[in-house]
Amino acid sequence: MIKDNQNKFKELRDKYTFFIFEGFSITNTEETIKVVYDFNLADQYYFHPTIVFFKGQYLHNMLTEEEIQNFVFHIGMIELISYWKAACPPNIIVKPFSLDKDQIDWWKKIYFNGLGEFFYLNNISTDQQSFVNIECATSEKLQKGNFDLDSNKVLVPIGGGKDSVVTLEILKDRFESLPLILNPRKASLETIVAAGYKKENFVKIKRAIHPTLIELNGLGFLNGHTPFSALLAFISVFAAALSGSKYIALSNESSANEPTDKETGVNHQYSKSIEFEKDFRDYVARYISEDIKYFSFLRPLSEYAIARLFAKFPKHFTSFKSCNVGSNTDIWCGNCPKCLFTFIILSPFIDSDTMIKIFGKDLFDDASLLQYFKELIGQSEVKPFECVGTVDEVNMAVQKIIKMIAKPLPYLLDYYESLPSKFHEENVSSIDLDKDAHCIDSQFIKVLNKDLND
Repeated sequence: MIKDNQNKFKELRDKYTFFIFEGFSITNTEETIKVVYDFNLADQYYFHPTIVFFKGQYLHNMLTEEEIQNFVFHIGMIELISYWKAACPPNIIVKPFSLDKDQIDWWKKIYFNGLGEFFYLNNISTDQQSFVNIECATSEKLQKGNFDLDSNKVLVPIGGGKDSVVTLEILKDRFESLPLILNPRKASLETIVAAGYKKENFVKIKRAIHPTLIELNGLGFLNGHTPFSALLAFISVFAAALSGSKYIALSNESSANEPTDKETGVNHQYSKSIEFEKDFRDYVARYISEDIKYFSFLRPLSEYAIARLFAKFPKHFTSFKSCNVGSNTDIWCGNCPKCLFTFIILSPFIDSDTMIKIFGKDLFDDASLLQYFKELIGQSEVKPFECVGTVDEVNMAVQKIIKMIAKPLPYLLDYYESLPSKFHEENVSSIDLDKDAHCIDSQFIKVLNKDLND
C-alpha cells in the first residue's frame, strides 16, 4: 500500500508554493446556517467546500456575528488541510483572522500528526517544523465567547458504529442527550431510531467536498488520510453553542492511543487520541470558549469492555455499521480489517449464529483474511490503518473465543492455536479510571461505573 511519492512531494511543493485561506461566507436563515469556504492553491486551483447546519428544533441559541465567525474560522482552519495535502505547499497564508505563535504551533502539530498516515503511506519524509510555514495576512484577532449553556444537555456525535451506540444508550435517560450526525447515512439514522428517538430528532449537519479536489486526485496529485475527527470536534463545538449544550460526549476509547506503526509512532487514530483530546480542550478554552466541555465518554474503556456493553443492546445488532469499505452501501463487506476486528471483539459476547447473521458469514473461517488477522494479533509491526483495538485486547478476545467454541476450530482460530506463544488474557485491563487517562467530569464517571457494574 505504500507509494514512493517523496519525489512527487518535492516536485509539487516546488510548483505550488503557497496555499491561501482566502475567507468564508456565512448565510444565516431561519432554517440553516450555510458556510462556504474559499481556498486557493497557488492561484491555480480554487476550492469552495460547504458546511450546512440545519437549525431544526435544536440550533436556536442566539450568537453574535463575531462569535459565529470564530467558530466558522476555526472549522475552516481544520477543513483546509484536506485541500492543502493535494500539493503540500510549503506556505499556508491565513487571511481572515490572525493567529498568535501558540496557535500556529498548535495547528502545525495537529496538521503534522493528523497527516501521519498520509505521510507514511506516501513514503514522504518530513518533520513538524519544516513541512509547512503558517503566516497571517492580517492582525485582526477574534475574541473568545461566553455562552449560557445547559449543564444537563449533552451532544452525542453518532457515526453508526457500536461505540456511539453505547454512549447514546447509556446517556439518553440520564441527560438531555441530543444526537449529532454529520452527513447522515442509513446506519447513523437507524441508530437513533433504535435508541428511541424520532427519525428527525437529531442535530443535522452536512459537509460537501469541493469537486475540484476529486479532479486533482484523478490527475495524480497527492491523496490520503486526514484528521476527520478533528474536523468533527470543531463542528461539534459550534453545534454545542448553537444548541445550548455544555457537553459534547465523543465515543473514542483507550485503544485510539496505540500507534498504528510502533516504530514511527504514526497513529491512524491520532485525532481520536487522548493527546489530541487534551490539546483540543485546552485550545477551545483559550481561544473559543471556556463554557463548552468536549470529552470522550468511553475513553477509560478498552474495546473489549465496550463490546461487552454493546452486547446489552441487541436492538442495534442488525443496524450498526462501521465498515469503511461498505459505508456507501450500508453493508459489512466482510473482507477488510475493520470487519474482522469487529467480528473478533464482539464474538465473546454475542453468539456465533447472531454474528454470522450480522456479517453474512463466519469471518473466522475465511482464509483470505489471514494477513489482516496477523496484523491484528501483533504478528506484524504495523496494525491495519483502521480504527481497531489494541493488539493485546484482540489477543484477549481470541483467547476467550477459543475457550468458548467447540472443536474443530475454524481456519483463523486454528492458525492461532498453532502459534508457539500467545498473549495471556489476564494482562489486559478493561477500564482505566486514572484521571490522567481521561477528561471526564465526575458525574459522567458515576454513570459509566454504574453501567459497567450492572
